[in-house]
Amino acid sequence: MLQRIKTLLLNNVLLFAIGVTVAILCLSLIKVSNVPSMDVKNIDKAYHSIAYFTLAITWLFSFYKKPQKKYTIVLLCISFGIIIEVLQSNLTAYRSGDLLDVLANSLGVLLALWIFNIFLKKNRIKSSS
Repeated sequence: MLQRIKTLLLNNVLLFAIGVTVAILCLSLIKVSNVPSMDVKNIDKAYHSIAYFTLAITWLFSFYKKPQKKYTIVLLCISFGIIIEVLQSNLTAYRSGDLLDVLANSLGVLLALWIFNIFLKKNRIKSSS
């Protein structure tokens, strides 16, 4: 029974990671209107970091039993961010690709990796005690 619960939880994390990926893809390429604007300069960079942190952390935890894949996941998440920015430049007339967005996306991914590594380290310490 416990194994079934673990499998269900892992599958839900994977489904959540897929959902986050699709949501970022859609929100990045569709025209969003009626969004309240904040008078904070470059606040969208924080949104980018949060979105890509969420993307990376969900994928990292989806494969947390295979920590050797974490760098592949990080590279794929950063590549995804770059591809999205290129698509925004080439496929849409209402969005533009931005190098600062790529940097914000990458920062979010690297922050997720850092937190994931802390989590793994704490779990190894607990399991060895």
